[in-house]
Amino acid sequence: MNNRLETFVKQNRKAFDMMEPSAELWAKIEQGLDKKKKKKPVKLYLWMSAAAAIVVIFSLAWFYVGKSQNKDLEIADVSASYAKKDVHFAGLITEKRDSLAIFASANPELYKKFTADLRKLDEDYEKLKAELPTSPNQTFVVKAMVKNREIQLQLLKQQLLIINQVDDYKKVNQI
Repeated sequence: MNNRLETFVKQNRKAFDMMEPSAELWAKIEQGLDKKKKKKPVKLYLWMSAAAAIVVIFSLAWFYVGKSQNKDLEIADVSASYAKKDVHFAGLITEKRDSLAIFASANPELYKKFTADLRKLDEDYEKLKAELPTSPNQTFVVKAMVKNREIQLQLLKQQLLIINQVDDYKKVNQI
């Protein structure tokens, strides 16, 4: 089969050679090739834009990591003297709360009211503690935290005084 095709092509070669594409067609093909060969030069501003985007991304990542590491900031990191006061007040508050809990069984309603007040102060303290790492004036926040502890201690003292007065009143009226 290949032989027959080859012999046909050889015999009719002149007939095939007579049909050539027009000059206009070759010109269009050349123009199309020229367009494909031309490469657009990579412009400097594209590279600069990509580099700037990378710098911005790394800066944001660094800033975010720095902020997240700063979350464990303590009072002692800001002021050692206020940290000592805070620890002292926290110890006294724990003692007073334990004393208050002893009277809870005798006066449950009064104890619930007292603990609600203390819970509110504790929530405020925790909010201040959470605000500390991001605050522009950390000393002010630390002072507020210590003041909160001091107020908690004063409140507990007053609550214990009230409970003692109530107990004394109950004893006097039983006789």
